[in-house]
Amino acid sequence: MDLDTYYKLISSEARARKYLLGKCFKNHQRFCPRCRCRKLYKLQEGRYRCSRCEYTFQDFSGRWINRGRLSAVQWLSLIKLFELEVSVRKMSLQLGLSYRAVYGAVNAIRMAILSHAEDATTLLGGEIELDEAYFGGRRKGNRGRGAAGKVPVFGILEREGRVHVSVVPDVSAATLLTLTIKKVRRGSVVYTDKFGSYNSLMFCGYRHLKVDHQKYFSSGKVYINGLEGFWSWAKERLIKHHGVSKNYFPLYLKELEFRYNNRHEDLFDQVATYLCDLVPKRD
Repeated sequence: MDLDTYYKLISSEARARKYLLGKCFKNHQRFCPRCRCRKLYKLQEGRYRCSRCEYTFQDFSGRWINRGRLSAVQWLSLIKLFELEVSVRKMSLQLGLSYRAVYGAVNAIRMAILSHAEDATTLLGGEIELDEAYFGGRRKGNRGRGAAGKVPVFGILEREGRVHVSVVPDVSAATLLTLTIKKVRRGSVVYTDKFGSYNSLMFCGYRHLKVDHQKYFSSGKVYINGLEGFWSWAKERLIKHHGVSKNYFPLYLKELEFRYNNRHEDLFDQVATYLCDLVPKRD
């Protein structure tokens, strides 16, 4: 979103709210967030009651954007700062809000992004790079695959396409092959390094080509430079958070996946759309 359009949106609470309501309801036709019934009774103070299930709600009930007590202008300002990768501390200073309020709102954005992450039915194909990386603070002792206390992450990158990353319990053959089979279309060309956990890929319906990093980093089209570039890009962006707990790390990881996969798109509009979606019901 260009700055002129953005400043017009936040010029008044009414404009900002109208923009967000357009994301919540197509053609501004309200419906019950529980049963989707469109026959509603209008109550006082902007509330509605469903004629079918009798649920009482307001415009943002049941949506990610309802987490927190921010105004529509504050939400749009926060989305813009999130798009620009401003830290939570700087956001709180610029918006005049408490650190806790901004942190909760940003986590709501990350949860909304996570809820829209591609599921296992969305397959990657063509030329695929596989690699693992290790995230965490400085540790004494071995680095890389032998590092203690770090979080292992498995990445799948479709050349000229998207990346899929996930925290894994280990980097065993069973773990990495299971994720690959769920995410990569059979018949694809798969590039890896010579890590032993990838040796069985050729028996899983893939054409498997390996690069020996002890000798060279690439041999023609046999390389994993694209995924290694993503790891460097991701770690550089995580530095500004000055440490991320293991419990919340998957949220940050999916945010980085989202940013990379939408690097040529309008992040502001996409984040606003995600925030205004209904929170999925738990099974």
